[in-house]
Amino acid sequence: VQLQASGGGLVQDGGSLRLSCAASGSTLDYYAIGWFRQAPGKEREFVTAINRNGYRMDYVDSVKGRFTISRDNAKNTVYLQMNSLKPEDTAVYYCAARYSTVVLTTETSYDYWGQGTQVTVSS
Repeated sequence: VQLQASGGGLVQDGGSLRLSCAASGSTLDYYAIGWFRQAPGKEREFVTAINRNGYRMDYVDSVKGRFTISRDNAKNTVYLQMNSLKPEDTAVYYCAARYSTVVLTTETSYDYWGQGTQVTVSS
């Protein structure tokens, strides 16, 4: 499966963005999806993940209540709605996939990665 992340950009503190992770080469129906991010000078970190049927999600504490992950398997796309953005959310955001039934929160769990999309939040 190939993943294409998009939707990043420059937004002011408190603003919103919606990221998309579109898949090709395979249906996403059987894949767990995760979003990770990497800020300059920092290691890549887990942000959120969703299981293959969309009924279970997990979030890092710093984004709970602000970010929402969802999926539309008919469109072969997973979304990350980001509200109340903060400067510390600035990073390159990556989506990842693994053929799995469960929510996966660790980077090494994933087999397929998108190329990343830049999110910059100005203060």
